[in-house]
Parts: sequence; structure tokens; C-alpha cells
Amino acid sequence: MLAATLVLAVPVLAAGGGGGGGGSAPSASGPSYDPAVEYQKGVAAFQAGKYKDAAGAFRKVVEVVPRNAQAQYMLGASLLGAGEHKKAIRPLDAAIKYDAKLIEARRDLAVAAARSGDTKRAQEQLAAVKALQTSCAGSCPDAAKLASALAAIEAAIATGTQSSALVRPDVQFADAAAVDGAYVTAVGLINEKRYDEAITILDSALWTAGPHPDILTYLGFANRKLKNFDRAEAYYRAALAVAPDHRGALEYYGELKIERGNLAGARAHLARLDTLCGFGCYEADELRRWIAEAQPSAS
Repeated sequence: MLAATLVLAVPVLAAGGGGGGGGSAPSASGPSYDPAVEYQKGVAAFQAGKYKDAAGAFRKVVEVVPRNAQAQYMLGASLLGAGEHKKAIRPLDAAIKYDAKLIEARRDLAVAAARSGDTKRAQEQLAAVKALQTSCAGSCPDAAKLASALAAIEAAIATGTQSSALVRPDVQFADAAAVDGAYVTAVGLINEKRYDEAITILDSALWTAGPHPDILTYLGFANRKLKNFDRAEAYYRAALAVAPDHRGALEYYGELKIERGNLAGARAHLARLDTLCGFGCYEADELRRWIAEAQPSAS
């Protein structure tokens, strides 16, 4: 049995509304379904052992936010649980691409590869986990997880395609109140300019809530304050892919564009906010102020 130690819960955050603080404006069209809701459907099916149903839900999520490491991992884990070892390789590979330190994905990718006869790929992940373990030196918070992953990978390589044991990933659920509490705590930390701490909490919240636009927006905000501009932009883009009318993401992404010298892009975001707000809103007013203050120095 291969166990994943993720803790998941259904969030009660309001989708698409919060988060207030060159190129064209984001598309006004969005998916015909809510990826965060599909993520929760996938989690429920995964919990019930209905791995094929879970994979179907997670596929919808990664169609909208392909760079979401959590959703890619859950898709791969669902396929692995369904016995679709070869099909699990691609999303697990993607999960590692977008989060190289995701131990669960490295472990499960090695298992899927070994079960599929791809010993070379499995050995690559074995080496990667060993390197993480060496860096950890038995004293990091992930020490036990790394040791367990290493044992699982070595066992999978030893048995290879001959193994008949089923892989049953295990997910434990926390209560929804814990998710909301973590989110509120993270926002409080952002207000105190404790951005690294907020990012840690919000990253964990992505496992519980899926690609929720409020969480993605605040991850973008915190990373932007730390001058991680590329990462911030990726989070803002993901938030707007899920919720194209998310006012907070539009405002903050517009501010980021000003910081990166793209005044025209910021104006496009303001135009979109003016369309959405009708009689005005805080997000449009705040971005308008940023643009006005930036114009004297703009070329």
C-alpha cells in the first residue's frame, strides 16, 4: 500500500470575489465549470476510492490551470489508484515540473514508472529523493516523509512490472473551518508584512481548497511584495483563468504591471474593472490611483 499524507477539506471561501489591493486585459470568458468545485468533487471521489471518477474531475481542473502542481498530482495519484500506471506518469511529471520539492509526486512517479517498465525514470526519481534526503540530513520537517518515499520507490523498483499489489493512495480530511481559519490567518500575516509565513500557509491551503481564486490572488500578492514577480504573475494568471472577473486579481495584477513598466497593460485591467464595477468600486479606484501616480515617470 502506498500512502499519501495530504490533508484535504472543502473550503467555504466565496469564489471569485475577494482580494482587493503590456498586454491586453484578461479574457472575459471563463470555463463552463468552477475548477475549485471540480477539485472538491475529485477529492470526494478519491476519498471514496472512485479513482476513475476522481481522475475525470481533476482533468477538468488541469485543463484550466495546468500549472497547478496540486491538481496535477491528484490527477496522477487518481490514475495510479485506478491502475492506469502509464497514464499517471504525465500528470505526475507535470506536478514535479511545477513543484520540484513535491515528495509525494516524485514517489508516485517512480512507482508509476516502475509498474510501467520504465526503470530509468524510476531510478531518476530515486536519485532525486536521495538527494533531498541528503540535504535534509535527517533533521528537516520532511525527514520521515522522505524516508517513507525512498522505501516505497525502492520496493517498486525491486518488483517492477511483476508487482500485483494495488496502489491505494490515502487522503485524510480536515474540517472546513480549519481551511477558513488558515486563510484568515494568512491574510492577517500579509497585513503584518510577514509574507513568507503567509505563503507557507496559502500553499498548504491550495491542497485543501484547490485552485481557489482568492488563495491564488493572495499568493500572487505576497510573492509580489517579495519581488518574486514571475511567480506572482503566474498566480494572478491562474486566478483569472479560474475567475476572469475576479476584481482583486485584476487590480493586483494591474499594479504588478505598473511595477514592471507595463502601464498600457495596467490601463487594460482598469478598463476591465470599470466595465465590471459599473458605478465604481474600491479595486478600480485603487488601480486608477496607481496609474495616476505612475504616469509622470512613464515614458
